[in-house]
Amino acid sequence: MSSGGAEPAQADGQGGADGPGEPGVLPHARELQGPPIWQSSRPGSIYDYIRVASFSLGPDGRIDQWSERAEHMLGIPARYALGKDPVEAFVPREFRATSRRKVSEILDGREWTGLVPYRREEGGEADGLAEIYVMPSRDENGERAAVCLVVDVRALRGIETDLAASQAVFGQSPMGFTLFGTDLRLLRVNERFATVFGGPASKYRGCGPHDFLPRSEAERMTAALRRVLETGEPVTEMQLVGMAPGEEDRRRWSVSLYRLHGASGRPIGVAALAADVTGRRRAEREAASARRNLALLNEAGARIGNSLDLETTARTLLDVAVPQFCDLASVDLYQGLLSGDEAPPGMSDGSAELRRVAFASAVSDAPLPTAPGAPGDAPGPVAVGAVHRYPFNSPCAGALRTAHAQIIPGRESDDGPELGAVVHSTLAVPMVARDTVVGLVQFSRTKGSEPFGERDTALAVELAARAAVCIDNARLYRREHERALILQRSLLPPGDPEAAGLDIACRYLPGTTATEVGGDWFDVIELPGHRTALVVGDVMGRGLRAAVAMGELRTAVRTLALLDLEPAEVLSALDEIARGLGGDGEGRSSSARSARSRSEGTGEPRRSARTADLSEVYLATCVYAVYDPVTRRCTFANAGHLPPVLVEDGEDALLLDVPPGMPLGVGGEPFEEIEVELPDGALLALYTDGLVESRHHPLEEGLQAFRTALSGADRPLEDACDQVLSAMDTSHGEDDIALLMARVHGLPKDAVGDWSLAPEARSVARARELARDQLTDWGLQDLVDTTELLVSELVTNALRHGHGEIRLRLLLDRTLVCEVWDADLAQPRRRRARDTDEGGRGLQLVGLLSQGWGSRRTPRGKTVWFELALPDGESAAVDPTEALLSLF
Repeated sequence: MSSGGAEPAQADGQGGADGPGEPGVLPHARELQGPPIWQSSRPGSIYDYIRVASFSLGPDGRIDQWSERAEHMLGIPARYALGKDPVEAFVPREFRATSRRKVSEILDGREWTGLVPYRREEGGEADGLAEIYVMPSRDENGERAAVCLVVDVRALRGIETDLAASQAVFGQSPMGFTLFGTDLRLLRVNERFATVFGGPASKYRGCGPHDFLPRSEAERMTAALRRVLETGEPVTEMQLVGMAPGEEDRRRWSVSLYRLHGASGRPIGVAALAADVTGRRRAEREAASARRNLALLNEAGARIGNSLDLETTARTLLDVAVPQFCDLASVDLYQGLLSGDEAPPGMSDGSAELRRVAFASAVSDAPLPTAPGAPGDAPGPVAVGAVHRYPFNSPCAGALRTAHAQIIPGRESDDGPELGAVVHSTLAVPMVARDTVVGLVQFSRTKGSEPFGERDTALAVELAARAAVCIDNARLYRREHERALILQRSLLPPGDPEAAGLDIACRYLPGTTATEVGGDWFDVIELPGHRTALVVGDVMGRGLRAAVAMGELRTAVRTLALLDLEPAEVLSALDEIARGLGGDGEGRSSSARSARSRSEGTGEPRRSARTADLSEVYLATCVYAVYDPVTRRCTFANAGHLPPVLVEDGEDALLLDVPPGMPLGVGGEPFEEIEVELPDGALLALYTDGLVESRHHPLEEGLQAFRTALSGADRPLEDACDQVLSAMDTSHGEDDIALLMARVHGLPKDAVGDWSLAPEARSVARARELARDQLTDWGLQDLVDTTELLVSELVTNALRHGHGEIRLRLLLDRTLVCEVWDADLAQPRRRRARDTDEGGRGLQLVGLLSQGWGSRRTPRGKTVWFELALPDGESAAVDPTEALLSLF
């Protein structure tokens, strides 16, 4: 070692680790390994830390040499020290006597070591404490002298403190503490490191990373050590994985590396601080899993249940679970519950039929194989929509039976790919809603994913429970929806109603897509004489309550129409019925009172909302029209409804001026009726306000748009209906929409036979003759005998019980109708004749031989009619002789 600030020698010109000698070993390491050599280098020993200086005393006891380091360390320049008596110059006055004795002893040839206080300049107080080691010597003349080594006690005490602290930290640290030399070999390890890897700490001295880490991790550690040693840049929290001796679980350590330097700044090694983070890593994974599960539950709560469609709800559950929670999933629901059966057979033991309603996969589009059951079972894929069963002893059936989730491990098979070939863990979770198992959801993970654990099972049960309630709600909704649809469809006429002299097309759009039922209705009712009643009505309100009220009113309309009353009379009777349906127990509807009060401008005390709701739902509007295809005239009566629209060939649509009247249920006001002639080819449209009224535009604007759409509806009637609905704003969903359109073509003249008969006995034979000739002209010879007999009976009754002129009319359309008119108002009444009676069997005979019969009042008397089905070549007509004999 040379003194005084020389630069370190650089064998390769760079001072790096790759110079001559062993590669990767610094020069200092080579000094320790090879023979000592002379070289110029910076002092890098313990003396740099303890701060050693030197001076010498001549034979006279005065300082004759003063080193530069003494000058720097003690802060006393050489010019002030040389030639001076050290006792007089540096020792405080109170210590001088003792100091002189010690100097005398030293000059007599005795070694001495001790603590000496000193001061920096003359007259100053003692401000330092030095430990001096004095070694006797001789000068060139052989006289006694002394060489003195001076150590700064403060630096020495600091080193002692640092060593003690370093020893405490190194030995008592709960983390593994190691020191690697420049050759990347361990110089020292603490007890914590030795405890983890086994054996005493001295065992690892001289070892490298490959001696206690797996190969891959040791290579990473070696590369990191070399990088830190060469660049000086520290490495923090490098993750290493390994096995501690005697343990089966893999452990994870977090290692931080930093380079150590001597006092001169020369690298002397790399320190490594290692902490076992296995528990922390596990806690982090659990925390991340908990956050992921919470996010998954939050997403499930936001997405599942937004639809009342059963399949959509099941698919949403799988969209949430795949791939965030599992790789494959499927949903099976009990087939019986889907069909409306509350408790399908086998439901309690899990062997009932199930239908797969949804499947999702992040790894394949193939259907999910069934989970393995009892030994010998051959699981196979189940497609969406397929109905299947789980074997009684299978885990899935057990989950359904016990209502508890089960973890099913995969299994390998030599026969071919099964569940275990791809899937290594499956969760079978029963879907429980309101203490009832409605189905099973299976979550599966493929190889490469972690198998399901307890936390996963709890999450899967929560997901299945949420979905089960929503699916059960969807199932209940579907059931109620189907019932409501059955009710609604039963209250509307068939899809293609038929009427004599009319082509009919109709549409119904509910205002609420949730239930698809409402209070609007239309009807086409066949009346005697090939006449047709057209009805469109609107009950206030929407939904099931309005549909129920509509059904009651529609039934009442049909009953009244079959009595063959005039349109105004039908509405008057219907108004009384509506008042009774919405009555409050006092004989009249509260809605009627409130409506009348509003119309008269008077107030009425408020009643409870519930009472008002129960009564107001029976307020309704209605338009009732009766069309006669023979006269081509239509009679209208209106109860607060929008007017019908008539479109004649080549003309613009026209709103018919029908007196509006009061809504049904208000009462107290008579209804008026008007008669309008409808030419062939004319188009008649009846509708509800949902078609033309909206909050987005006034009623007049909607009516004008409706008339414009009808004016161009010269295409087939079904197409015209669709054109009108597409032209109007029917998507607002504010109210139900009913549209009834009829194109008029009437009965041709050759399909009508009309004769007047004198009120005399020979008119009976004349009536039979006219009927025979007319049926022969129509080619209905098979009906001649029956028609002659029944016409004879009706004309005879008109002569016996009526008066005035008799009128006979035959109408041919889809059936044959015969009408006999007279001026008497008394209605015929069918009675059962006794065996001894000579008469009274005429109407019984009419009832036996005809398809239907009846009577109705006319403005100048009554009409008695009967109807015969046209021969179809398959069924034989009733034999009049046998019918007569059956009466006796």
